[in-house]
Amino acid sequence: MTDTIAFNRLADLLTGMGEPTRYQGGALRTRGICHDGTSPGTVAIRRGSNGGVVIHCHKCNDNRGFLDAIGWTERDLFDEPLELQRDRPADDTWIPCRERGHKRVAQYLYRDENGTTVHGVTRCDHKCFAQWRPDDSTKSGRRWSLNDKDGKRLVRVVPFRLPELLKAKIEDRVAFICEGEKDALALIDHGLVATCNAGGSGKWTAEHARHLEGMDVTVVADRDDKGRDHAVVVVDTLRGIARSIYVVQALAGKDAADHFAAGHTDSEFNQVWAPVPYPGDPAVSA
Repeated sequence: MTDTIAFNRLADLLTGMGEPTRYQGGALRTRGICHDGTSPGTVAIRRGSNGGVVIHCHKCNDNRGFLDAIGWTERDLFDEPLELQRDRPADDTWIPCRERGHKRVAQYLYRDENGTTVHGVTRCDHKCFAQWRPDDSTKSGRRWSLNDKDGKRLVRVVPFRLPELLKAKIEDRVAFICEGEKDALALIDHGLVATCNAGGSGKWTAEHARHLEGMDVTVVADRDDKGRDHAVVVVDTLRGIARSIYVVQALAGKDAADHFAAGHTDSEFNQVWAPVPYPGDPAVSA
């Protein structure tokens, strides 16, 4: 079968991004850059029956996050409409630190209750984190600032993976709060519900906390001074809002990603503080 225009463009784009690909089971396979995954076969890319390309991430169970990560829209999946996009930049993977030789390795999307992207965070191979907001007036569809020229914030403050967090609230599941997106995704990869704030330590606010009203919360504090201070702030914003609050640390390494990388499970975190114990705990009901 002859490769389609869209399929070839996508294959070339992934090569240009330095993303490894391989053919398996009749599909081009690559890692889940939509969720900072490392498995080389998470995303399957196939030629469409009527031309174009079909993408499916088996972790996200859709293609939206992957398209956002590579700077594509649904329109780009078809051969014909690509000819109309003459104003698109040649490379949608540009990040502010690219001029210093840095390469984007992950993109994290912050969405509102309806799943609409409020803003995004890109991470490069040198651990630079650049935030952007959607802007249809630009060729890339984004501006690399969340504030106006006077420093006033232009977008809402929302926790990472808010739609999934709200779903977990309905299902009465425990919410884990980490210091960054990579750790949140490490927890999610192990079947847990996790969130964080953009910008890392010191950026969590009461506006983030309000979305966890009535939930049981476990804060995973990084094993350093900033991690401890960040956990204290998170706990203070959740008092009187969350049903219960526990603070834990990795059994090995600094953070949740290190904990799992060392082979530990979610039940093996080291509990360091229980400022608001769960009402059903034996120690509380005794």
